[in-house]
Amino acid sequence: MARLGVNIDHVATVRQARRTVEPDPVWAAALAELGGADVITLHLREDRRHIQDRDVRVLRQTVQVKLNLEMAAADEITAIALEVRPDQCTLVPEKRQEVTTEGGLDVVANRDRVSECVQKLHDAGIEVSLFIDAETSQIDAAIDLGVRAIELHTGRYADASDESAQLKELETLRAGANTASKEGLLVHMGHGLTYRNVVPVARIAPVSELNIGHSIVARAMMVGFSQAVREMKQLVIGPFD
Repeated sequence: MARLGVNIDHVATVRQARRTVEPDPVWAAALAELGGADVITLHLREDRRHIQDRDVRVLRQTVQVKLNLEMAAADEITAIALEVRPDQCTLVPEKRQEVTTEGGLDVVANRDRVSECVQKLHDAGIEVSLFIDAETSQIDAAIDLGVRAIELHTGRYADASDESAQLKELETLRAGANTASKEGLLVHMGHGLTYRNVVPVARIAPVSELNIGHSIVARAMMVGFSQAVREMKQLVIGPFD
């Protein structure tokens, strides 16, 4: 059964649109926990477009479930992670011009920088996950770096134009998950998952954690945060046929 990680970034996006104090992602995290969230996920970007340093520090003090900090393998952000000590850091790619993360981290091409960051986090006792595409070369690189988990990028599945393309991407994710699991890695998945498309991904046996943000935040505007999380949690845990 997969755990549900709730990404609260876009609560902060609304706040930062007015540079004010509300809505507060710290409140959203508390409500997500009440709704059944197993993990609270947030991305401290280098440009601070949504989550701010203060949010990370307060959330470390208040979150009672697993705290997962998404981050680039950048010196400044690594220093903050080492100070705050989240339960897990998920290393992701970052481009200033992108609206949201557009693909997985290229561990092969950035091996030295990623390896240095992973080592620093491991030395501090922080678990590390790598957000990567479901490609054998990237999975092998993650194994070589000694991380405990990977998060497979589900964006291509979520953006598939028709059922045939979606099934092809789902099979790619399943194959990647099985390969990683056989090598002892924990398998997480996320990006672009919604109430409409999450169930086939949640059914993939090796998946232990799903991280979902925008769809839950959008639903929360209509039904409230705790209820939106409850509805997604039910889809993630089944029952499945």
